[in-house]
Amino acid sequence: MMNITKDMIIGDILKESPDMAPVLMAAGMHCIGCPSSQMESVEEAAMVHGIEPELLLARINAFVDSQKEQAQ
Repeated sequence: MMNITKDMIIGDILKESPDMAPVLMAAGMHCIGCPSSQMESVEEAAMVHGIEPELLLARINAFVDSQKEQAQ
């Protein structure tokens, strides 16, 4: 999986990497299955949930990096 950017859609990310769900939930996004997640960007979802977008991106991309390392 490639690194995630703030303009990527939550629903698209979850389709490509369902393992990302616990990372998002741990960050405070407990409604990842709601219809809004299919249309909201990472930045929009972070703002709605009162999460600093850059902090959320750092957590998500740390997970992505760990997955890449495990695959090697």
